[in-house]
Amino acid sequence: MKERRASDGGEMGSSMTFRIETATRGTVRVLILSGHVEKQAIAELCRVFESQTDCRQTALDLKDVGVIDRDVMRFFVRCEAYGVKLENCTPYIREWMEREKD
Repeated sequence: MKERRASDGGEMGSSMTFRIETATRGTVRVLILSGHVEKQAIAELCRVFESQTDCRQTALDLKDVGVIDRDVMRFFVRCEAYGVKLENCTPYIREWMEREKD
């Protein structure tokens, strides 16, 4: 069963910019992200992570993510540092994350 969450951009009446769908693969909880993920999404993602007892049993599937901002990229770097697996990470996001680590 999938849980669906959506968020509007929060400011200036913008339309929905991203979605989080939750799935389970064995013992791993997968957060499937899609759309344009901006800073406002971090608070929602943190709320989802707070319900996890072990972040190493969580994966973020980025296959349908179009664009992210710098805050989200840094959030992804922190997620990996805590053991969250990033799946289907596009080359531009991965390269940006690697440059940020340097």
